[in-house]
Amino acid sequence: MVLLVVGLILYLLGREKVFTKLEKLKNWFEDKERVALAFSGGVDSALLLKVGEMTLGSGLSAITIHSPLNKEEELKVAQRLAENLKVEQIVVNLNDLEIAEVASNHSERCYYCKKNRFEKLISLIKEKNIKWIIEGSNLDDLKDYRPGLRAVKELGIRSPLQEIGFTKKEIRNLARYLDVPVWNKPSEPCLATRFPVGTNLNLDNLKRIEQCEEYVKRLLDIKILRIRDYNNLARIEVLEEDIKLLLQNKVEITRELKKKGFKYITLDLNGYKQGSMNNTGGS
Repeated sequence: MVLLVVGLILYLLGREKVFTKLEKLKNWFEDKERVALAFSGGVDSALLLKVGEMTLGSGLSAITIHSPLNKEEELKVAQRLAENLKVEQIVVNLNDLEIAEVASNHSERCYYCKKNRFEKLISLIKEKNIKWIIEGSNLDDLKDYRPGLRAVKELGIRSPLQEIGFTKKEIRNLARYLDVPVWNKPSEPCLATRFPVGTNLNLDNLKRIEQCEEYVKRLLDIKILRIRDYNNLARIEVLEEDIKLLLQNKVEITRELKKKGFKYITLDLNGYKQGSMNNTGGS
């Protein structure tokens, strides 16, 4: 009984803390006339889209990068979210592979990629007389290997969720409360994270890994999956509770991935862990 009461108190205190942060987030937007949001369609930027629209209305613009490094489905998700909230969305087509450090999957790839993307967005918002550009990094991102955050800081891009102190859990809870459709959507890092550092990236190997992941996800009806690409070898990572399901479908999966050019199909018995390739450039 005591534990139940303590748990309830902690729950209520946590909820009050999140609502306090929501008010701070609204206040953050209120004194800005026009804001451009770097909008990927993930839960972090989707929460900013929701609260920004609630506060600024037509003063908020969502800018989404369309790149070979990102799955086509991610663009569709972002477009649906912006359309549902009637927020102006600008889709910028960008070939990140034109940057040498990105194409070679340099260990600091994310820094060079983010810097190039935000430099393009800064030029764009100047043309539209928008002063503020924001992105969706949160407090937990500071604990992970995120070289791209250095570019964000250098270019003066604002990160309201991080500044206010939102954790990922708080973001998901608040997004759920505000009926943001992607509140429980798993993170979907760029396709370059599927390759070891130093692997030359191109349209073919990026598209191959995208197609393989989407095939296995549909076959197993799961949301969290990574396929690591070691040229002839594919290393599949799923949650530990999904390993049995994957093994039950190993014949179909092996056949399909071999059609895509992989010679060896392997399973990581440790299961999926976020940041498992941080030492080699992935997540």
